[in-house]
This record gives sequence, C-alpha cells and structure tokens, in this order.
Amino acid sequence: MALFEPHRSNDGEEIVGSDAATRALSVTVVENDFVERVYHNLASIYDFTFGPALHPGRVDAIERMGIRPGDRVLEVGVGTGINAALYPGDCSVTGIDFSSQMLVKARRRVARKGVRNVRLLEMDAANLKFADDTFDIVYAPYVISVVPDPVAVTREMYRVCRPGGRIVILNHFRSKSRLGAWLERIIAPFTLYLGFKSDLDLPAFLVQADLKPVSIEKVNVPRIWSLVTCVKD
Repeated sequence: MALFEPHRSNDGEEIVGSDAATRALSVTVVENDFVERVYHNLASIYDFTFGPALHPGRVDAIERMGIRPGDRVLEVGVGTGINAALYPGDCSVTGIDFSSQMLVKARRRVARKGVRNVRLLEMDAANLKFADDTFDIVYAPYVISVVPDPVAVTREMYRVCRPGGRIVILNHFRSKSRLGAWLERIIAPFTLYLGFKSDLDLPAFLVQADLKPVSIEKVNVPRIWSLVTCVKD
C-alpha cells in the first residue's frame, strides 16, 4: 500500500489527508519528566478511576489479538499491570513502563494474582532495549497519546516486532466531527493531567509513523476509543 493511499476504518473513516504527513499531531507538547510526574500521581488511584471505565477495551484488544501458545508479547506502557491476568498463560509477556511508581503497583499485582508469564521492566518506550524482530505482538494500551513523541515510540514498536507480527494500539484519537475536534483541542492541555492528550490526530499519526492498519475498531462506552491493528511487512 502506498503511503498516501486512502484507507478506511471499519466505520468508513478515511484515515489519510493531503497534509497528514506534515501537520501537528496535537496542540500540546510534553517531556518525559512531566509524564513521569503525572503517572506518579495517578498510580494510587488509576485502578479505581480509569481501570473500570476503560476495561472493556482492554478485554476486546487481547481477545482480538488471537494470541497463540508460545507467542512473545510486548506491552508498552504496562502501568499498574491491569492487563497481566488477561493474557493466556501459555504466552510470554514483557511489560515495560517509564514510571517506577506504576511498576511498583504492577509487581504487586502480578505477585498477588500469581501471574507467572509476565516480566516487568522499567524502560523508555522511545528507546526500547530489545533487538529487532523480537516480539510476535507489540501492544500499546492507552499510552500513545501521552508520550512525548508518539511517532518515535511507534517506530520502536515496529522495529522490535517480527515480520508478519502485529502492532496493536488502543487509544483515544481526535473526533471526526468539527465541533468535537475543536473542543478536544481546547481541553487537550488539561487532559494531560489525566494521562492523555484528547486531540491526537489519527490520520496524521498513522501517516507519520508509516503504519498501514488492517483494522480500526471502536471500543468502550462511549465509543470514543479506537483499537488499531497493523501487520509488519
């Protein structure tokens, strides 16, 4: 598929535009130390707030991955380890996060639930310490919209995914409606303190990250969250 060839999601949304390669992904800019502070503050309440509200999307994502016995899965932005017990026991999962406080919670959760196939590492998603083509599935749940450089993170995800493997992104993206998009841009600097940018531009993100999705599905209620699945060439 050519870089600028139009592709449509399952609900008919066209995901490329004439200026997608150059337009800004968001009105907000963040640095790693800001992200770390935000998630340090959210660590103690995340499971009671965003946990239940966003959980259906997590379940849908893992079910639709079709994880097979022996698959190697990388979860980018593992947070408090809320996904750990959802994975089949016969795959191998590596979870990474930039927030040491989140990882403290994740390690406690994994130990409490007796999960034995998940290892947890502190790591910058934009500089993954893995060899090329290491994983069968690379999954980023609710993290792409808060990292300082979503394109750099996604390119690292692509690099460590094996040829034929899948890159799966679960995230909120800017609304298709003009009014919704305008409101999301207005509130984007404030939603950062809740751990995400509300106005991340999906078409621009996909083009600039050179991702070619095979499916884009809406999940959660309200259905303002997208599950994007790509296959590495």
